Amino acid sequence: MTDQATSTETRTKPVVVVGGPTASGKSALALDLAEEFGGTVINADSMQVYAELSVLTARPGAADEARVPHRLYGVMPASVRCSAARWRGLALAEIAAAHASGRLPIVVGGTGLYIKALMEGLADIPPIPEEIRTAIRALHADLGSPGLHALLAERDPATAARLKPGDTQRLGRALEVLEATGRSITEWQSDPAAGPPEGLRFLPIVVDPPRDVLYAACDRRFGVMIDRGALDEVRALDGLGLPADLPVMKALGVPELSAHLRGSMGLDEAAAAARMSTRRYAKRQGTWFRHQLAPMHGCHVINAQYSESLRRGVGNLIRKMG
Repeated sequence: MTDQATSTETRTKPVVVVGGPTASGKSALALDLAEEFGGTVINADSMQVYAELSVLTARPGAADEARVPHRLYGVMPASVRCSAARWRGLALAEIAAAHASGRLPIVVGGTGLYIKALMEGLADIPPIPEEIRTAIRALHADLGSPGLHALLAERDPATAARLKPGDTQRLGRALEVLEATGRSITEWQSDPAAGPPEGLRFLPIVVDPPRDVLYAACDRRFGVMIDRGALDEVRALDGLGLPADLPVMKALGVPELSAHLRGSMGLDEAAAAARMSTRRYAKRQGTWFRHQLAPMHGCHVINAQYSESLRRGVGNLIRKMG
């Protein structure tokens, strides 16, 4: 086989991407598609990468994992900050491994930044030294989120203008990048991205049910999580004594159930607050997928929750993809 023929074959390797809000049924769709098409399910949820969170993130269980291979679930300790760049590198390796074993990679998750990073690439921001991360965390502890925002406004007004004072994670990231590189994160992000990965052809699917259906599913699922041991999971997480600004400590349900365990709110109040947070997050996810990902990549947007007819329709799209 010539180099040109090999290159042409490589460029046509398919990757199915299933995105959408939490509780939309995207994981069930990905699982059934993987079973039908000999696929490997690859996680694109920023919280499902953590080993300590299985119940609250609705991570696939042993029965699901026995049906088809699952990758990048529970692969990192809670003490680690998983960035989009780090996840992208891991995901590309798993995609390559799936293709090498003759399986169809099916990437599924609700973290839009991860999916966007996979399909488009990322700005080449250098790694941030740990001592700078530590210094910024100390600043946050001293100044609080409003103070952190005010500091960023002094040093990088363009970035501060597009971030909310309560967006601690992005404020900290902006200050880290500025301190480590001497450049604004806005400048870095305006640089040409690494670009889409060579050799891959994406079929992006967005599962976006009607709002009332989605909210009802969110509410039901949190009740199931409580029954399955979410409180014990958060109790164990709290017992690790991790910094409150770590991503895992902000996972849906963790702040509310942690507050209950500390005695500052009752269980019913905590559950109601967690359900509200989940619905708001699902709304933001749906908006992002509809307005950010779908127009850019010609996504097939499905305005329904998972069903057998939906699976058949997506299956037909995969067959046409070749």
